[in-house]
Amino acid sequence: MDGRGRPLSILLSAGQAGDNPYLLPLLDTIAVHRGAGRPRSRPDMLIADKGYAHDATRAALRRRRVRHTIPERRDQIARRAAKGSAGGRPPNFDPEIYKRRNVVERCFNRLKHWRDLATRYAKRASIYRACLVLIAALIWLK
Repeated sequence: MDGRGRPLSILLSAGQAGDNPYLLPLLDTIAVHRGAGRPRSRPDMLIADKGYAHDATRAALRRRRVRHTIPERRDQIARRAAKGSAGGRPPNFDPEIYKRRNVVERCFNRLKHWRDLATRYAKRASIYRACLVLIAALIWLK
């Protein structure tokens, strides 16, 4: 999503699969055209929920030089505290930036207003994705 709650890219996954393994492939599909030259593929800031709070994900985002704000899960805080001084510093987290995550949730709610999309009437992934792309285009046109 961009800063105004419009989808930048769409990637379908299996329903039983978690969201975290698809984060990096989704980031690879983003291309923001800015006029002349190569499109931008790295976001200014990634705001994600606790489902993406894995050490490997944070390391991959650091390697890609993507600034991110992801809250730490309770078990990660406890594990770090149990290690004492060897547990290291907590990851950077800015609660003021994280407040803007509601834009993402509002976009999901906007998509769910379409009954066909919310109830998954389309059984084929290609048709479901086509509906999703069409609805995303309508959101961009508003």
